[in-house]
Amino acid sequence: MNSIPASFKIDAASSKDAAPSILTVDDVVKRFETPDGPLIAVDHMSLDVREGEFVSVIGPSGCGKSTLFNLIGGLLSPSEGQITVAGEEVRGPHPSIGMVFQEESTFPWRTVEENVAFSLEVQGVGKAERLERAHHFIAMVGLRGFEKSYPTELSGGMRQRVSMARTLAFEPKLLLMDEPFAALDEQTRLLLGDKVLQIQQELNQTVVLITHNITEAVQLSDRILIMTYRPGRTKRFVEIKLPRPRSSEIVGSDAFGHYVAEIWNDLREEASKGMQDEEMTVQRRRR
Repeated sequence: MNSIPASFKIDAASSKDAAPSILTVDDVVKRFETPDGPLIAVDHMSLDVREGEFVSVIGPSGCGKSTLFNLIGGLLSPSEGQITVAGEEVRGPHPSIGMVFQEESTFPWRTVEENVAFSLEVQGVGKAERLERAHHFIAMVGLRGFEKSYPTELSGGMRQRVSMARTLAFEPKLLLMDEPFAALDEQTRLLLGDKVLQIQQELNQTVVLITHNITEAVQLSDRILIMTYRPGRTKRFVEIKLPRPRSSEIVGSDAFGHYVAEIWNDLREEASKGMQDEEMTVQRRRR
């Protein structure tokens, strides 16, 4: 691998360490009732995310990543523990939280500008102001010139950028993303990662990303939370000390490869537990 390019030799020190916390997940447990009895999806997890920080959550399939996403976003309620955003307890969808999902979420009957302006329309913002703000965020995600296009005329990556612009338009204090680029090819993911980093730096946006992609997590994050296989617990945090500003150019560096290998060792251990559990389940059902 190559070493970090000279263009990345920038002081990585950040004021984020001293920034106030935007998100606090305090000893949260989530249980689901199933025909086989209670299932613990998230088990006594805690997380503190500071203003302007980019934190990724990664773990094997079935570890509770999406459950944690839904808990933070207020779509599920904790069985135990508490979640606060900007000092307020999350008891349902919260105006300080913006969410971008893996599934296609643009409105096919609305143009790009109408899609992006939708959240502002719901808030009662006047037409002239909401279109002005919509155009600002459309340009920010790199879609200037596509304002009058419909989602069916766009690629998958472009539609996800529309979804991101729509979420950013109402200026959330916390941006939650649940594997938003999972359906895209690796090259497109890396290039969209550059766009996400650019936006995050420009807005000083606080971001929590749920992902199963190690490269994506290392490329984007200040810290990575690695979850155990079910029940989902905190295995450990990995601080990514790659300098910023950062782009996909750094993917070929020795330092980047070291982080990927380190995280893969943790994930391989947890994924192996998941495969063994699935095999045992299949064997029990055959008896």
